[in-house]
Amino acid sequence: MIGDPSQSVEVRVSLATQIRTPPYWFRFLIPSVADLIFIVLLIALMCGALAPRLLKDGGTGWHIRDGQQILLTHSITRTDTFSYTMRGQPWFAWEWLYDVVIAAIHQWLGLNGIVFFTAVVIAATFALVLRLALHREGSLPVAVILMMLAVGASTIHFFARPHVLSWLLTVIWFQLLDSSETALETAADAKQDRRLLWLPVIMLLWANLHGGFLLGIALCGIYLIAGLIRYFSDKEDRQKIGPGLKRLAVASLFSLLATFVNPYGYKLHVHIYQYLSNRFLMNHIDEFLSPNFHGVAQQCFAALLLITVAAVATKRQKLRLSHLLVMIFAAYSGLYASRNLPVSSILLTMIVAPIMSASIFDTDALQRMTSRLRALILRGNAFAARMTDMELRFRGHLWPALALLLGLLVCIQHGRLGGRQVMEAQFDAKRFPVQAVEVIAQRGIQDPIFAPDYWGGYLIYRFFPNPRVFVDDRHDLYGEHFLKDYLKVMHVQTGWEKFLNERQVQWILAPGEGSLANILKETPAWKVIYEDSTAVLFQRAK
Repeated sequence: MIGDPSQSVEVRVSLATQIRTPPYWFRFLIPSVADLIFIVLLIALMCGALAPRLLKDGGTGWHIRDGQQILLTHSITRTDTFSYTMRGQPWFAWEWLYDVVIAAIHQWLGLNGIVFFTAVVIAATFALVLRLALHREGSLPVAVILMMLAVGASTIHFFARPHVLSWLLTVIWFQLLDSSETALETAADAKQDRRLLWLPVIMLLWANLHGGFLLGIALCGIYLIAGLIRYFSDKEDRQKIGPGLKRLAVASLFSLLATFVNPYGYKLHVHIYQYLSNRFLMNHIDEFLSPNFHGVAQQCFAALLLITVAAVATKRQKLRLSHLLVMIFAAYSGLYASRNLPVSSILLTMIVAPIMSASIFDTDALQRMTSRLRALILRGNAFAARMTDMELRFRGHLWPALALLLGLLVCIQHGRLGGRQVMEAQFDAKRFPVQAVEVIAQRGIQDPIFAPDYWGGYLIYRFFPNPRVFVDDRHDLYGEHFLKDYLKVMHVQTGWEKFLNERQVQWILAPGEGSLANILKETPAWKVIYEDSTAVLFQRAK
């Protein structure tokens, strides 16, 4: 009988085995759920509701210009060339490889190409998360729900910047580590497993793309700790655990060594440590602050945390120590800093999806339910099993490939599809001083311009080499002392005029509704040259 809980496992198995394998042409032509998610995200990020988010971070501008400099000079940037205040000072362009890639894309396809590239990376990341969650024995409905929560939590950082590549590399890195550990426990030929050999290769790339490579080292450390605890606590399986633990240690060591293969060597590590250990910077840079759970993205992460707690609490089988440590690490990282929400959500999704799937359809739990509820859950289980099995059979991925080709064609045609303009990537005029910048260009102003740090990258993109900016969002370059003086000006605190006088600031571009603009309007030493709802351009009175 369908309501008999003792037969639930057999029902699931029989339903899965009874599904006929679709013909090859069907598996090739019909898109899977992961394919559809890739396509939907790609369209939404290219020309849909999410598209404006990608260029809401001005730092994209200086990334493009730095890449152009590298391509032009055939040398890695080592000193600042973009600002007036730090010009010629040592600068660690630790994301130089990303800068080169997007500069080349920008040269070919403009800002449309930058948005398209970023959209492809983000869409591929979450489609891969779903696919791997299913391969890890997650149920399709559960995996889709968790993946969508992860997407929602990640929207807080949907920007065209190098961290999106760290998301993709995190997924691949975690899967290699975890599948290698699984092979050690279950596969007869575990000694032949070569997956860990990819880690140093990936790290060589990662360390030159984004500072998120530290996450890869941290994950290796977590799996090493879990392996050592198992090795010393489980005497019977030491011979089985030992070889795999040695391979992981060697792969981790070579991965760590690979991080030193960068233009700055060990000095990059020293610089990153000094940057991340500076309490003033960590307490004043928005992305390093703890999340405010009034936002939708933060609430999606909170939902993931609650589901994680529920999944662990209802799990009947023993939880792998490595998974427990990764979940604790992901939860802490997400609660510690907003910038960690995406990778934390991704890691939680990949671990929790199979746990929650098993908990929902637990046989012992069904025995305590009414027959009607039990029958309903079993039918849902049967449907989920059929859908999951069907999803894993699709191999063609034809439609994502066509979507990629179509997106590339749109970019090549300057955002047009046929006679219709479907894509026109540009910096948001409500966030950036687009009209004020046009006035500056028309007047031919060449003097340095003082503006908020989050506008600096956009001004570099529009004006480099002149006029230069006083500050931008490369906070590690400017340092604590300079940024303290900068914040005094922005918040009109005691000594704000002293900074402007000492730096001989002649032009200020301030947010229209900010305190700086309001006080400058009342100060005889400054006059308004241009004003709109976004920005006010001031010139020092002669």
